[in-house]
Amino acid sequence: MSFETITWQPEGVVMIDQTCLPLKEAYVTCRTAEEVAWAIRNMVIRGAPAIGVAAAMGVALGMKGQLAEAGETGFWDRFEPVCQLLAATRPTAVNLFWALERMRKVWQQAAGSALSISKTVDILIDEACRIRQEDIETNRILGALGAEIVPENARVLTHCNAGALACAGYGTALGVIRAAHERGKILEVLADETRPLLQGARLTAWELQRDHIPVTLITDNMAAHFMGKGMVDLVVVGADRIAANGDTANKIGTYGVAIIAREHGVPFYVAAPCSTIDFSLDSGEKIPIEERDRQEVLAFGGQYVAPLEVAVHNPAFDVTPAKYIAGIITEKGIYKPEELPAQLYLD
Repeated sequence: MSFETITWQPEGVVMIDQTCLPLKEAYVTCRTAEEVAWAIRNMVIRGAPAIGVAAAMGVALGMKGQLAEAGETGFWDRFEPVCQLLAATRPTAVNLFWALERMRKVWQQAAGSALSISKTVDILIDEACRIRQEDIETNRILGALGAEIVPENARVLTHCNAGALACAGYGTALGVIRAAHERGKILEVLADETRPLLQGARLTAWELQRDHIPVTLITDNMAAHFMGKGMVDLVVVGADRIAANGDTANKIGTYGVAIIAREHGVPFYVAAPCSTIDFSLDSGEKIPIEERDRQEVLAFGGQYVAPLEVAVHNPAFDVTPAKYIAGIITEKGIYKPEELPAQLYLD
């Protein structure tokens, strides 16, 4: 990849600032857990797998900071407050909670082994970096498996950004597209702009162009037009949480794309690591949906485009029922939504 979404550095957690793209490639260094939480909440970093990595690194950073500032004083009592701080940032992306649980298990093992606090911090840092590296490797495997179902000379539509910017690297939906492009199978990618924050326009178009993958930007309300013209062969999107029955939460607007795809006979696939599957929820009705600030809808490019006093709904995600999904692409294989095996659950 020509950029790194998030890395652990001696000075802190370094992440590309996605609020500045595509006009400026800038990086933010978070030196405290509070700064990582702020970055997640304010979309400096976004995308379910990337949020998980950021949360894990935020935990390690918070405990490293506690060690530097106060030594052993309050160290063992600091862990859960740091986890709760990060858990409160984005409610829908289950990878966030999955990563925190992995960090919690490592913490409990360290505490039970009576390790020194400096050694405990080192173990937390190692685990956070391991989660990052595993995500990149997982996405490459997932991408290679998904590329198998992409037809030759494919015109693929994607919604929002499920690329390297949404992960530690390579991407989920865009990982499938990248792998297919490496095999010469991609004719064109149609990227929905993805209102209200334009992740498709600002992020997907930026990273595909940067990697020389042919991409055409369309507005959200053009998907039906191009499918009706026979100009879309496949839809591939990412996911923020998948229920046990295959119902999938992804960026708002995904549900509509799935309905349109069904109407036009276009296969609709979801690409996500197994860590995105939440087997504790039997259906998508139980997935919590984040409601974001009304200002995101009222303004466009820094300019107000609606009456300031108008009522606004701004759910960040919607849930696509499993019946609209042809398959869920994971690093363990491609499954029909109703056939997700419970052994995919990651401890």
